[in-house]
Amino acid sequence: MSTPATRASTRTLLVIDVQNDFIPGGRLAVPGGDEIVPLINRLGRSFRHVVLAQDWHPAGHASFASSHPGKQPFDVIQLPYGEQKLWPDHCIQGSDGAALHPALDLPHAQLIIRKGCNSAIDSYSAFMEADRQTPTGLAGYLKERGIDTVHVVGLALDFCVMYTALDARAAGFNAYVVLDACRGIDTEGSLDAAIRRMQEAGVTLIQSDALNGPGPGQ
Repeated sequence: MSTPATRASTRTLLVIDVQNDFIPGGRLAVPGGDEIVPLINRLGRSFRHVVLAQDWHPAGHASFASSHPGKQPFDVIQLPYGEQKLWPDHCIQGSDGAALHPALDLPHAQLIIRKGCNSAIDSYSAFMEADRQTPTGLAGYLKERGIDTVHVVGLALDFCVMYTALDARAAGFNAYVVLDACRGIDTEGSLDAAIRRMQEAGVTLIQSDALNGPGPGQ
């Protein structure tokens, strides 16, 4: 029978893309993105294992509308790996916009996964790049540490959070998304679609109060 200490050692808080460019005032702002930072900090204190994901694009990335003459942000094009939604230039390596939000306070985080570093391939998920062939190494890192459960928070719920949760399930992890510790972009119904996809894949959607006391993942 597992004890609370044992369960704490087999779960991680996975914090997705809480970066300046996704905060109001940033280049790809998620409405209310700054509102979740205090809650993420509070949740982080109850997790022994914390991993951060960070968009880290080179200038001229293939997912930027500016890289495709005549295209606008949120247009969809075909790249060699399939459909790609185009975005404003954001989270360019080394820029202030790519930096983690200054109020994010998770000093015990053990790993930062930087994604989207390949100029030709986008990467929403912290586990797998958009070509669906190139892993980031996160699954192996977690499994080698005995982690079997991830709790996903951050930005944006309908893109990077969703794809991370889906890939966590595909890699064999129990996956929880803490809805009140996320915010979405919600373009063309993307938020409702994300909720449906996660539910269909077996991702458990919870509120943060479920993590107080003997709730899921405790």
